[in-house]
Amino acid sequence: MRGLVQRVREAWVTAAEDRDAPRDEVGRIGAGLAVLVGVTHEDDVAAAHRLADKLYHLRVMDDGAGGMNLSCADTGGELLVVSQFTLYADTRKGRRPSFVDAARPEVAEPLVDEVVARLRQHGATVATGRFRTHMEVHLVGDGPVTLLLEV
Repeated sequence: MRGLVQRVREAWVTAAEDRDAPRDEVGRIGAGLAVLVGVTHEDDVAAAHRLADKLYHLRVMDDGAGGMNLSCADTGGELLVVSQFTLYADTRKGRRPSFVDAARPEVAEPLVDEVVARLRQHGATVATGRFRTHMEVHLVGDGPVTLLLEV
């Protein structure tokens, strides 16, 4: 399981059934982390819990003295979690990415939901995208701070 994490001042996601349909805002957060989550075939609930725990306790939030010493757990930072199967793209050959390492939606969706549920168990404020829709993710980066987590 992978998480592409960006520290943000705010972030939101809109979704529509297809690219040209009217869009609805489906999730919005203030300061915290915007996280694109990719799921592969070997992932399970334990991996989802490890990713959620790592996200919640990841020390990348500003400590007020110019350091990244605090976590969302420390600051009350919010999290926007959006499924992103393309994080498992294989681009080593040719010009068209292969997505064979990405889990199918029926496998990935419950595991992304498990990440969200675990974050909420920790007490985090979490917003999400909407599976199987065309989404636009908007964010105001803070730093910028961008990390790729793998569990």
